Amino acid sequence: MKIVVIGGTGLIGSKAVAILREGGHEVDAASPKSGVNTLTGEGLKEAMAGTQVVVDLSNSPSFEDKAVLEFFETSGRNLLAAEKAAGVRHHVALSIVGTDRTPDNGYFRAKVAQEKLIVASGVPYTIVRATQFMEFLGGIAASGAVGNVVRISPGLFQPIAADDVAPVVAEVAVAEPRNGIVEIAGPERAPFNEIVARYLKAVGDPREVASDPEARYFGGRVEERSLVPLGEARLGRIGLDEWLRRAQARA
Repeated sequence: MKIVVIGGTGLIGSKAVAILREGGHEVDAASPKSGVNTLTGEGLKEAMAGTQVVVDLSNSPSFEDKAVLEFFETSGRNLLAAEKAAGVRHHVALSIVGTDRTPDNGYFRAKVAQEKLIVASGVPYTIVRATQFMEFLGGIAASGAVGNVVRISPGLFQPIAADDVAPVVAEVAVAEPRNGIVEIAGPERAPFNEIVARYLKAVGDPREVASDPEARYFGGRVEERSLVPLGEARLGRIGLDEWLRRAQARA
């Protein structure tokens, strides 16, 4: 099976591409560097030729509200139009758990727009919604830092390791389209501030983590269950302590 992975050299893409190739599939790790640009449309027609499945793991270079919305809308339209013209049989996209429950987060709004384009495209699809990646905990802490205090919401949090995300993306890519959503999350659920505090302690960061119900997550207010699955979800196997151990071993 020929599979094109848009963003195939990124955090999740590189891992998913390796899994799919080990499964015997012909996989194109597409990116602007390889001559495939979803924003301009460059190389899309050629990449789609003979392709059965497209996995969209692209991400905006800017997280500014207007820029990120323009990225996902333009990229999505170009990619889905090329897929439809080529007769692609399955479009897989990675999105975020709770993306439709935090409307004041500009990135989440952009992902909602992307999902709507997919649903309306006519291309059979599966959307994989994941909770926040453990790999982003450092950036999340930085976003909530004011001096030596990191203010984080006590809302529930259930981060997942990239090594648990990629196998699900690869599995979904070779399965039949669901024309629906699959949700995945980490194995541990705890207050957001507690998980960030555990992370900072483990990496030797002395900053204090303060539980603040008014703390925003990249502009979005976090209610108790804003960022965790509300219903059934597939759970990863790698907990925070195990992920930290692996990260430290790699370092």
